[in-house]
Amino acid sequence: MPAHRLHNFGAGPAVLPLSVVEEVQQSLPNFQNTGLGLLELSHRSKAFQGVVDSAVARVKRVLSVPDDYTVLFLQGGASLQFYMTALNLLRPGEAADYLVTGTWAKKALEEGKKVGDAKGIWTDAPNNFRSVPQNGAYQVRSEAVYLHYTTNNTIYGTEYHHTPDSHGKPLVADMSSDIAGVPLEAAKHQLIYAGAQKNLGPSGVTMVILSPWALSRVPSGLPAMLDYAVQSKEPSLYNTPNCFGIFVLERMFNWVENNGGLEGMIARNRRKQELLYTELDRSSFWKPHAAKDSRSWMNVTWRLPSEELEELFVKEAKAADMDGLKGHRSVGGIRASMYNALEPASVEVLVAFMRDFEKRKG
Repeated sequence: MPAHRLHNFGAGPAVLPLSVVEEVQQSLPNFQNTGLGLLELSHRSKAFQGVVDSAVARVKRVLSVPDDYTVLFLQGGASLQFYMTALNLLRPGEAADYLVTGTWAKKALEEGKKVGDAKGIWTDAPNNFRSVPQNGAYQVRSEAVYLHYTTNNTIYGTEYHHTPDSHGKPLVADMSSDIAGVPLEAAKHQLIYAGAQKNLGPSGVTMVILSPWALSRVPSGLPAMLDYAVQSKEPSLYNTPNCFGIFVLERMFNWVENNGGLEGMIARNRRKQELLYTELDRSSFWKPHAAKDSRSWMNVTWRLPSEELEELFVKEAKAADMDGLKGHRSVGGIRASMYNALEPASVEVLVAFMRDFEKRKG
């Protein structure tokens, strides 16, 4: 394993702990003394079934998922779940409400409209998505089957710091970019999904957590690959899954457990966001995008006085071993993604660089 690694602030696929990367490396030629490499292992083998069982158990422990909920590891990313959730939960003509806080929430709404009466009941689009709604700022329709929201917005750098009031309706959440890194009340949700490539592992795996209610809503006759009930009968193994990705996800949850569990990750991430936001608030040279009450712990977005300075900032940061800091084109500027595996020391390096940059260019 090369000794030199960059400080990886990329939005995803994102940084992994070096210890997990090394475990994966060791498993490639011979997995658990089976004589077969990790990439060669049959998904029907006893060894891989052990990986799936361990992954499910770790997910439930770390996230305090109720015992009667089902955990699946599917493919297609969160983008497929935008459609699949609505397809499984809505009957023809039924309604669902959406809180629209950014690009991915908008896409989830558009996919929901292909299935039923999906409606955005709150949006911050006119303000270029600088905030998330507080409870009381929206009204859920009486006929809505569920309320859908996106917990963290990677592009705009906003995040819920509370569980939205669903007005008694089941909650569905896309938690792709902050799951296992911030407080979570899993039992208040009926369906949770998350692409793995932020906090949980590599791209190509999507974790889906389903309550008994969610499974009871699945209509008959859906295409098998889009049917939660079918997928649940052979959990994560209806077809050949992403065996590699599920193994890495299991090792990631092992790493989380070995580092204090969810509470350990919350403390770790609180420290990182406090370091960076304190620096951003110290000087008017930096212009944070998100409203203070909606700031993301995972994706911090800000602007500089000019686009030329922003380009220079990214260029000089890369030369100083900091990668992935260019902001998304929807917002511009700078974006520092600070997922679970990013070390606090990397944020300290970034803050020191920022202070030097401002001293030279401010």
